[in-house]
Formats: sequence, structure tokens, C-alpha cells
Amino acid sequence: MPDGSSAPLSAAYAAAGFLFTSGQLAFDEAGKLHTGDIAEQTRLCLENIHRLLTNEGLSLQDVVKVNIWLTDASDFRGFNAAYSEFFGEHRPARSTVRSDLMLPGAKVEIEAIAAY
Repeated sequence: MPDGSSAPLSAAYAAAGFLFTSGQLAFDEAGKLHTGDIAEQTRLCLENIHRLLTNEGLSLQDVVKVNIWLTDASDFRGFNAAYSEFFGEHRPARSTVRSDLMLPGAKVEIEAIAAY
């Protein structure tokens, strides 16, 4: 589930003036993984991060670092377009790597670190 309730982890954890989110996949609010295109999956991941930030009184403007895992390097352009739409002119530090993910159908996983 996007809130971490069915896995041994916290969806987000506050420490030392930062909020660390666990890696977010393209789960909807009902906990269903959407296996659509990379842009749709990216938007759902970022919406989940936005929800976690909002719950802590933070916004996307407070994000200082983002880590991304893509299962297919050829998805980078579509991912980057959706990511740019979401963050606008805000440009947090970012790392992007190609890697297999734990859930079949997941194309992207995103985690963020925000400063309070």
C-alpha cells in the first residue's frame, strides 16, 4: 500500500530536519498498481510523494533530493517530461538509475528527501 501499511517500513520518516520518503511506486489510493505508460506511472509516484509531504506540512518546493529507478532506460525521456511538469521550475538534486524493480509491471520508483 502507498501508506506502507502492508510492508515493514514507514511511508515517510522525519529525522534531523528532513522528511525521507520510502520509494513510491505507481499505486493509486486504493493500493492498486497501475501498469500504464511511464508518464502515468511517474505522475502517480509523484502524487504519492506530494500526499506524504502535505501530511507533514511540506510542499514539492521543500524537496531537496530525489532518487529515481527506471526499469527501461528508453523510458527516460517520457519520465523526464512528466517529472518536469510536476516540479515546474524547482530543481532538486536528483539521481536516476536503471534497475529492475520488485513488483512486476512497475516501471519507475521514486523517493524524495524534503527539508522542514
